Amino acid sequence: MSKICYVCDKRPSVGNLVSNANNKVKRWIYPNVQKLRFMLAGASEKKVIRNSVCTKCMKAGKIVKVI
Repeated sequence: MSKICYVCDKRPSVGNLVSNANNKVKRWIYPNVQKLRFMLAGASEKKVIRNSVCTKCMKAGKIVKVI
């Protein structure tokens, strides 16, 4: 499963893991992406899509869940 949000195009980013001795090691930071069926909230046509959406887009009301 790809870790890219369908709505806002949020994707994994790279950061540093910093120890107490200030040693830095590269690490991946993944968005909280869920796979579900939904419709876009502001779209004129009501088309059901099955794809990955981040939880920030779900909470913001950018999509409408379809069960």
